[in-house]
Amino acid sequence: MTNFPVDMTVKPEVTAFFDDATNTISYVVKDPNSTSCAIIDSVMDIDYFAGRITYDHADKMIAFVRDNGLTLEWQIETHVHADHLSAAPYIQDALGGKIGIGDKIMVVQETFGKIFNEGTEFQRDGSQFDALFKDGDTYNIGGMKAFAIYTPGHTPACMVHVIGDAAFVGDTLFMPDGGSARADFPGGDAATLYDSIQRVLTLPDDMRLFMCHDYGPNGRDIQWETTVGDEREHNIHVGKGATKEEFVKFRTERDATLAVPKLIIPSLQVNMRAGEMPRDKDGNMVLKVPVNGL
Repeated sequence: MTNFPVDMTVKPEVTAFFDDATNTISYVVKDPNSTSCAIIDSVMDIDYFAGRITYDHADKMIAFVRDNGLTLEWQIETHVHADHLSAAPYIQDALGGKIGIGDKIMVVQETFGKIFNEGTEFQRDGSQFDALFKDGDTYNIGGMKAFAIYTPGHTPACMVHVIGDAAFVGDTLFMPDGGSARADFPGGDAATLYDSIQRVLTLPDDMRLFMCHDYGPNGRDIQWETTVGDEREHNIHVGKGATKEEFVKFRTERDATLAVPKLIIPSLQVNMRAGEMPRDKDGNMVLKVPVNGL
């Protein structure tokens, strides 16, 4: 990780918001020396069976930013989520801030543009987002310098974002007793995921890691923060020097038993558009259901 500008002396203030409907954790990340902040992996509420969109989770984050007199500079999507919908445009309308994602979003848009039979009006160049990050790209949140690490494997567009002594890992890792994310979505790959995890585990031992999801394995309370050292030593999938061959065998066998995420159909259509709902020719919000397409 010597090529990345790690600065463990910068300690951002991190506030977590847990969405129990999707087991997603979103974050407000504040510069300790200014009012500047970023939001990581926001959530838009959906009652899929009723076809109803609401914004309770996003409204809590908006209220927190306003109540604390903060200035939102960035909204970061760690990847194109398949299990919850992003609220980024809704939050942007309320608070401003640029929406950023990894530049491999174009691979995801091309793949799922075909699956959902999107027309030529659906742009596959990432232009729905305000910023597209490449491996090692940096950006500022107030006086803090953040940088992105390309970590494919779960999806082709996954990135870990490091801000001072805090790293936001998306679905690349779970808590040590949760292991790692699946790698069987289109464009996913278990061997690639292993290599990406190893990149993350070269960060300093004391680097704080913040999860995007937690499911409370074995009935424990929900948790979302750990460290690189704890993951390296105790992660049940990659800890204690687990080999790539062991990981790939386990991950492949495990993924074959997993059900498709309940919200994958609306999530992919919305999130590859930076959180915007798809619309028909009359401007009405619509979602497609590809039959036997996923």
